[in-house]
Amino acid sequence: MLLPKVRTFLFFLPQIRVGGCHRHPRPPSEFEARHKLVKPNQKTKAKNSPVSIAGRRTGLQFSYLMAMCSEDRISSFPDYILCHILSFLPIKEAVRTSIISTKWRYLFASISTIEFDRCLLSGLTDRNVDSFKNFVDRLLKFPDQVSLDCFRLSDGISWNDEDHDFDVSGWIFAALCRRVKEIDFHLDYLGDVLTLPAVLFTYHSLVTLKLNAEGSKIEVPSDVCLGNLKTLQLRNSVVDGDSIHRLISNCHVLEDLAFIECFLAYAGALNIQTPSLKRLVLDFDVVEYRDFNYVVVINAPNLVYFQYTDAVAEGYALSNMKSLEKSDISIYRFDSSDCETSATHLIQGICTVRSLSLTIDEVIFRTCRLPIFHNLIEFEYRGLGFNGRETWLVEFLHCAPNLNTLTLNFLVVAETQWKVLLMEVPSCLSLHLKEIKILNFKGDTRMFEMISYFLDNAMVLEKLMIGMESLSETQQSIVFNQLLQLPKSSKKCQVVIF
Repeated sequence: MLLPKVRTFLFFLPQIRVGGCHRHPRPPSEFEARHKLVKPNQKTKAKNSPVSIAGRRTGLQFSYLMAMCSEDRISSFPDYILCHILSFLPIKEAVRTSIISTKWRYLFASISTIEFDRCLLSGLTDRNVDSFKNFVDRLLKFPDQVSLDCFRLSDGISWNDEDHDFDVSGWIFAALCRRVKEIDFHLDYLGDVLTLPAVLFTYHSLVTLKLNAEGSKIEVPSDVCLGNLKTLQLRNSVVDGDSIHRLISNCHVLEDLAFIECFLAYAGALNIQTPSLKRLVLDFDVVEYRDFNYVVVINAPNLVYFQYTDAVAEGYALSNMKSLEKSDISIYRFDSSDCETSATHLIQGICTVRSLSLTIDEVIFRTCRLPIFHNLIEFEYRGLGFNGRETWLVEFLHCAPNLNTLTLNFLVVAETQWKVLLMEVPSCLSLHLKEIKILNFKGDTRMFEMISYFLDNAMVLEKLMIGMESLSETQQSIVFNQLLQLPKSSKKCQVVIF
């Protein structure tokens, strides 16, 4: 029962006072009268004795707690507060509150967030599926409804489910009629193409649109106008360059654009020119049968965060990225006529970034053609081992003179030559680098050589952090003692293992 839970909630909130709480007098019990523990209006010398005062305090506390437990204070809150509270509950639990009292009977129908997920559908049978569909229809089309903040269909709702025949299109229409601000759909069994109601793409009140199409292509109509849309996220979907262009061309206040684990098909160019954009995620599936002969064009002067995951495209044109704070780049080599030139153009386009995470599987851009990253203070380097990595990394550090934090997360291959590296020491090691973090430390000789190189040349290093999750406690202790024996140019440097 939910009612006892509500009372328990009130029991632990004695400071909340809505409408007051008064203790009503009660007649003394037979035990109290016999032993003269309670005698109203009787003045005796024992009235102010410690035992009497303690007894009265205990009685007051007990009576106060009894009043708290017997009085339903939460029901005296305004309806809009109660509906806001119910919006944080699963829809099934919100509906159950209707049994509390007459006041609560239809409150759940006015909640501002409606979500249907797999857990809700797990108990559906052929007998009650019709009742469920009727319930959803009534919930969404309830008269005099408040506007919806969010309408969410989590995984488990099937678009083309012949067994249940859910009217998802009707639900979308009903949500739009209630001026919904956020739509978040994760749909199953879609077939090759997902065709959503065209009105969804011209609804001006929509602020957030998230679609997970489970490998299906999202059919984007020719007429798209989402004037108030700020967040657009597509996941596990098939998209093409023309559809992307139609989606964002009339989203004039778009701030957050994300394609996550999507398959980019039939794209001659990926053109994103949105002045209002602050966050951009292009995370595409890297598969051999994909065509990478397309050009990426980005013009986003207010972009703060940029994530890009894909094989190297045919070309890149990134301009007006002066506001960029953080970037996460993961690029891989596939067949390309001039892979190194294209990858170099990509990195050149983000040269104003302050924090950069870079994943590459081999040397696929030329450090000799890179600009100077004057703003770069944090750099994380990830990827598989390859010959010449140490030379490439040191050359890159020459392009980041103000680097403050360096994170390395890769395997050191046997051919690494840190010990005999004959190159000029980057200025960031001598002047600015204060923290180095090395992940996936295996304890082999080549990694010790790499650490020794940084300890020898990092003049102002304050902390060296080394992750040894794969080693036992005994191995960690041995390695730690070996690390302490390495000479350090910075007297302030502390070695920390985790």
